[in-house]
Amino acid sequence: MMTYQFNYGKPFVIPIYSWYLEGSNKNILIDTGEFMPLKSKDRVDALGAKIYSFEEGLSKYNLTPEDIDIVIHTHLHNDHCENDSKCKNAIFYVHENELKQIHNPHPLDYRYVEDFILDIEENKQIVSLKDDTDIMPGIKMIYTPAHSPGGMSVLINTEKGKALITGFCVIDENFNPPPQVLGMGMEVIPPGTLINSYEAYDILLKVKEMADIIIPLHEPRFAKVETI
Repeated sequence: MMTYQFNYGKPFVIPIYSWYLEGSNKNILIDTGEFMPLKSKDRVDALGAKIYSFEEGLSKYNLTPEDIDIVIHTHLHNDHCENDSKCKNAIFYVHENELKQIHNPHPLDYRYVEDFILDIEENKQIVSLKDDTDIMPGIKMIYTPAHSPGGMSVLINTEKGKALITGFCVIDENFNPPPQVLGMGMEVIPPGTLINSYEAYDILLKVKEMADIIIPLHEPRFAKVETI
């Protein structure tokens, strides 16, 4: 699912992340992940890392869902927003196209489930975005609709340069293709699920040049480290 027209059918274990941004005076998450992640020995062994529930992950930083001030959504596929209703005090930043899609999804895209955002909509916790937006100094959302109509990547200033968490579902290999793909003249591999293959390719190229540190949204190696 991660690499368009390459290695289809090859088993690959990916983690689903909720990212916590340290260093601000606000408690900020990027996505909220799955409500009940499946925990099994096979999955843990394949990933080579512990699988956390939402609450368990936050507790590592002495936080609870109620402590979260801001949630930045890359997109609203279910595996990125299933814990939204638990963040009762947060403001959620979402592109308007994702809000349209979750309430009226295309039949091909079954991963939009509006039940997961109904509570935060009713509580008026959502800020709808149209363009690139500075959320606060050093944190900017970038419109990158490669994987979904309202996909937003997150550009973050760090001590080691600009880091970018992609708003589309990819792994390291998408940005660093193997020799057989490079030999075909391709510099990147678009996401395996996408809106428009040509536009997705161009978006990946743009993102690759934009940051010093690229953090693909489902890259497994990050599950093995405490902090990037």
